[in-house]
Amino acid sequence: MTAIKGAPHLFLSTTHACSYLPHQTASTLFIDPRYPLTPELLGDFNRRGFRRSGDLIYRPHCQGCQACVPVRIPVAAFVPSRGQRRAAARNDDVVVIARPAAFDAEHFALFLRYQDARHPGGAMANPDPATYLRFLVSRHSNTAFHEFRIGGALAGVAVIDTLPDGLSAVYTFYDPSLAQRGLGTYAIVWQIAETHRCGLPFLYLGYWVKDSEKMAYKARFRPLEAYRNGRWSPLDLR
Repeated sequence: MTAIKGAPHLFLSTTHACSYLPHQTASTLFIDPRYPLTPELLGDFNRRGFRRSGDLIYRPHCQGCQACVPVRIPVAAFVPSRGQRRAAARNDDVVVIARPAAFDAEHFALFLRYQDARHPGGAMANPDPATYLRFLVSRHSNTAFHEFRIGGALAGVAVIDTLPDGLSAVYTFYDPSLAQRGLGTYAIVWQIAETHRCGLPFLYLGYWVKDSEKMAYKARFRPLEAYRNGRWSPLDLR
């Protein structure tokens, strides 16, 4: 990794179960959590394939495996597919409202319903409010919770960081009873448009894992750039 001026120490975790591929182990490279990162330094790490989970800034660093590929959308070149256009049309009645990155009981209740329906028994099953906030909010980042409302009712929340060169899609959750609307797809299409509206070049989507069903969907948003061997280049699905 190219040196970053003023960068903190990096640490490597012990091996643990892989979150994306069954029967695989993983290890994680992470930044010293005591280090006070500026938004600019956080952006530098983001451009080098790091992500955040709460205050933890990390990147997979697994021996013999490079399945986790950081990806981003160059929003000026994005061309929606027919399915993505249909998702946008089905949700043209959605009103999006930006809220501060703080606890909200209505958001939390929706998050619990989403986890119970989509990720039962997962790492965020049955969190308390403090655990929920530690997962989504960071002292290092400029974060907002974007509400998706339909007829005044809360239908989804997109947690988004603003970085020097783009927006970062941290996490999105939505009402599981509205699955037919394709709110997950719509949320990404909306974030692409919002990134463009903000005059920023990239929407960062985190890690694409080809053989993980819950991560492979990111390749449907084209063009998509991948970070490999220290540089960003178009993702080759072959």
